[in-house]
Formats: sequence, C-alpha cells, structure tokens
Amino acid sequence: MEKPGVHPQPHPPHHKRRHPVRVWLQPFLIGLVIVSAFVSCYVGLMRDPQPHRIPVAVTGPQLANKVQQALGDSIDVRRTDSTTEARDALRHRDIVAVLGTGPHGKGLKLDVASANGLSTTAAVTKLVTAYAHGADQHLSVSDIVPLDRYDARGLAGFYVSFGVTLSGFALAQNVVGLSSLLHLRHRFTLMAVFAAASGLVAAAIAGPILDAVPAPYLPLAFVLALLAAAAAFTTKMLATYVGPLGIPLATLLLLTVGNSTSGATVGSDLMPSGARTVSALLPPGAAVRAIADLSYFQSSHVLAPLATLILWAAGSAVLLAFRTTKQRPAAPLGLDVRSRKVRTRMKTERIGHSDVRFRR
Repeated sequence: MEKPGVHPQPHPPHHKRRHPVRVWLQPFLIGLVIVSAFVSCYVGLMRDPQPHRIPVAVTGPQLANKVQQALGDSIDVRRTDSTTEARDALRHRDIVAVLGTGPHGKGLKLDVASANGLSTTAAVTKLVTAYAHGADQHLSVSDIVPLDRYDARGLAGFYVSFGVTLSGFALAQNVVGLSSLLHLRHRFTLMAVFAAASGLVAAAIAGPILDAVPAPYLPLAFVLALLAAAAAFTTKMLATYVGPLGIPLATLLLLTVGNSTSGATVGSDLMPSGARTVSALLPPGAAVRAIADLSYFQSSHVLAPLATLILWAAGSAVLLAFRTTKQRPAAPLGLDVRSRKVRTRMKTERIGHSDVRFRR
C-alpha cells in the first residue's frame, strides 16, 4: 500500500550493457604483438647468423696478414707471437680461438673452446677450414675448453636462467594483485626472499643434483638470485608505472628479447649489432654470461654481468619504492575527504528524517 504523498520511483529501463571495443581489442592486440616478437626474435636470429669480427689470436705476422686478407671482417685477428699466451687468453675468454702452424711448421692448427657456445665455435671452425682449403693446407682442430659431460649442447646455463627469469616474472604478477593487501615492505620482503630461495633451489638442481652446470654452487646461486630479483622487481616496477600494459611490456623485455639475445642459442658474435648491444644490457644475457664464466672460464669476466644484474634489481626496487612512497600520502587525505562527505550526508539524512517526524 502506498503512503500518501509518496510516489514510487519508476525503474530505469534495462539496457544490455555494451563493452567498448577497447576492452576486447587490447588483449587481442597484446597477444599478437607478443607472439610476433617471440617468433621474430628466436627464429629471426637463428635464421641466418653471420660472424662479425670474432676475436681469433693468430701466431706469426705472415699468417696473421694472410688470414686477415682472406677472411676480412668475419674475424678480428689478434696478432701474437706466443702460442702459450694465446691459449691462456682462450681459457680466460679473451678470444674465441687460436690459429697457428702445426707441428714442425706443417699445416695449420686451430684451438677452440666449445664452452663459448657451439654456434660460435662452429662458425670459426668453418671459416678457418675454408681458409685452409683455399691455401691447400691440412687443418687440425683441438678443443681445449670443452663443455661438461651433461651439458653437451652448452644450453644448460640458458635453460636455468630462463626458468629463474620466468619464476621471478610469475611472482611479480601475483604480487601486483596483492598490492592492496600487503604493505610495501612486505611485498619487498616477499620478492627478496623468493629471489634468494629461487637462486638456491635452481643452483642446487642444475649443479649438485643434475651435475649439468659445473659452476661453484654458492656463486651460481648468487647469480641466479640476482636474476630472479631483477626479473621480479622489474616486472613489478613496470606494472606500477605503466599500469595494465606493464606485464606485457615485461614479457617482451625479459622473456622474449632478453632470452632470445642472451647468446646461448646463437652466439653474440653472430648477431646483428643491435642484438649484441641488447644482449649485454638485459638481465638474461648477463646471467648466461656469468654462468658460463663461472663454469668454464675461471670467473674471468664475471664482474660486468654481475654489475648489470645488480643495477636492474636495485634500480627497479628504488624506482618502485619511490613511486609507491610518493603516492602514499595522497591516500589518507582522499579517504579523509570522502569520509567527511559520507558523515555530512548521513547527518543531513538524519536531520531530514527528524524534520519529517516533527511535522507528523
């Protein structure tokens, strides 16, 4: 029964809600971009790798001049008079191969390090074999830094770093959804502790358990922990600054471009100049280099990739903390204003109801 003076409000007409085109078009386009970038990077880099100034030590000035003229920019000839020093440089990853004359001055001898990567080693061997054939000389090849028994293709370090990068990326995705539930310091603690645990577990599986990565356990775990931290904090930072597009951007940066240019499947000396530059700057490439140095080259050049990983992890964490701290003071003020508006409206409603009762 209706009260006098009170008229029921008509119900608004029910219309079927239409979502804007952007709602379904955006994820569709993001998926296409990611699959296109993934296929282009991996397949494109392996499609036709070309050697570019691969560092090779050549003993003897005459042989060095002949090799340089014959092979051009494909290799970077490092002239040397001491075979012992050249092999020492090969063991420390300063060069990729050593070319000199064979025993008793007959034929040619090529020393390689397959631990540099099978693609790079095969490219150097192919170039020098073609030169020896053209010079009508016999060529013997020796591998003085061979790959480990359970790392026959030289890809164990790549797969370990890929898995650790993926785990850090996945954790950051979950942390993004927990931003309203966890305080900043708790999110930081979660990502930092996970990075340490991920490094310890991955290093234990790849090293002592499967015996596929011959690097010392604790240094390997440290490198992998830095990689996990770099992946997690970078992903979270991009999601904080860019919004919903941050996760796809992290996918492109870390999982697609970073891993495809890491130098494991295709050696960095066989990539285009742009890919070589990116390879040294992104966390996956830095991690693959660090793992190879720890495993096969006496940690000779591990400091540069370690610095890269630390910069990504620490830099992303600082940017993330700065953005979150900067936004935090605005929240209480906004909440306070809204709460005052709610209280004012409630008081107004109470006064109105009292006025109605008074009139009755």
